[in-house]
Amino acid sequence: MTPFTYFISDLHLSADREDINHCLFEFLHEKAVQADALYVLGDLFEVWIGDDDQNSFTLSIAKAFHALSQSGVPVYFIHGNRDFLIREPFAKQAGFKILPEQVVIDLYGEATLIMHGDELCTKDIDYQRFRKKARSWWWPRIMLSLPLATRRKLAIKGRAASQQKQSKLSADIMDVTPEEVLNTMQKFAVKRLIHGHTHRPAIHELVINSQAAQRIVLGDWYEQGSVLKVSKDHIELTSMQF
Repeated sequence: MTPFTYFISDLHLSADREDINHCLFEFLHEKAVQADALYVLGDLFEVWIGDDDQNSFTLSIAKAFHALSQSGVPVYFIHGNRDFLIREPFAKQAGFKILPEQVVIDLYGEATLIMHGDELCTKDIDYQRFRKKARSWWWPRIMLSLPLATRRKLAIKGRAASQQKQSKLSADIMDVTPEEVLNTMQKFAVKRLIHGHTHRPAIHELVINSQAAQRIVLGDWYEQGSVLKVSKDHIELTSMQF
């Protein structure tokens, strides 16, 4: 079998979406176990209020990832805008390694930049201000010091406000800024970028410094499971039906 690596993002797992959870369990048990590695590029959960929020749902997700890791498939995780409060305790439970928000990996000889992708949506100025605060050293500490019940209420309130705001934003504002994509790829000196966040799965052909390049966007899991499979000579972006 030709070696390959999987990439997923924007699963938005929650206790009340058993269909998504089951699709993930099936993917990890039947497909991911055959891969060289699995990369989760953020927004694994619909909301994450802290590693101390232990319940049967979060434990089942951790157990499934840990089993994959124990089978010999390394699992890597990059924070998204929904789960940036995941820390080492949960990572250890789930058996995955937390990577920097932007990292270049050697993907079968091709230097590839991977990220969640929200930092590329620079036209959404209000969100970028929040992102800067949320990724600071002090804000997460303050949030995690609050009682669990308080964090849960704040998360519900914040999610409602976010949904209301998004309903009023244009698709252009919520998508990546093309100039930011080019600048970022040039900064990291890569010809391939893989990210999620926008929920617009596609493989975009680009030209950077007169050379062919690619931006691969992962899809979300609200209606189907979006999976990217990459080998040395092949790229396949597919969907798994629930």
